[in-house]
Amino acid sequence: MLKHTTEIRVRYADTDKMQFVYNGKYLEYFEVGRTELLRAAGLAYTEVEKDGYQLPLIEAGIKYLMPASYDDILEINATVKELYSPKVHIEYTVKRKGTDELIAEGFTTHLFMKINSKKAVRPPKVYVDALAKYFKK
Repeated sequence: MLKHTTEIRVRYADTDKMQFVYNGKYLEYFEVGRTELLRAAGLAYTEVEKDGYQLPLIEAGIKYLMPASYDDILEINATVKELYSPKVHIEYTVKRKGTDELIAEGFTTHLFMKINSKKAVRPPKVYVDALAKYFKK
């Protein structure tokens, strides 16, 4: 299992009229968590693209549990539990830093595709090799 935590400070622009983080922002927070998860595993997204692959989103889900507000520091925990799957499924939790307050939880599911053909492919060797060390028993 691969897990990584990224901190994000809520900007004023992230909030809505109710002064809560706007619901759509959580997908952006998930993206930051996902990008930093891959980077921490030694696989920056730019490297994935240099190797001729993209990782489009094909499904997402979010459950909102309590609001976050301007200037909160949030911990975005991103976790990959399966390596040898044709799809990349990442689970997320969002907590207020320094507390056990669960703000939101969710997931995103992606697949690899070749940049040139836009055809879906199995996860490439570069991805499997970068993450394999986290899945050794």
